[in-house]
Amino acid sequence: EDVDAIGVSILSGAHLTVFPRILSLMKEKNLNDVLLTGGGIIPDDDMEKLREMGVGKLFPPGTNTSDIAGYIREWVKENRSF
Repeated sequence: EDVDAIGVSILSGAHLTVFPRILSLMKEKNLNDVLLTGGGIIPDDDMEKLREMGVGKLFPPGTNTSDIAGYIREWVKENRSF
């Protein structure tokens, strides 16, 4: 099925490896209109690096799930055509 977003939770410290790999796979599969977002224990500087690579907003531990869902809904509304 066609998805609007992919969310990844990273607690291992491998975010600078995992997110770029997923972005690469998404490009290979021409998933240019799918949001890649996530969260976990990611330093602010690394969050900025990942955003520059094309990852969407990243959320720290403790973020309210309704805030995450709201971000995804807004992104989909603004970036996906149905």
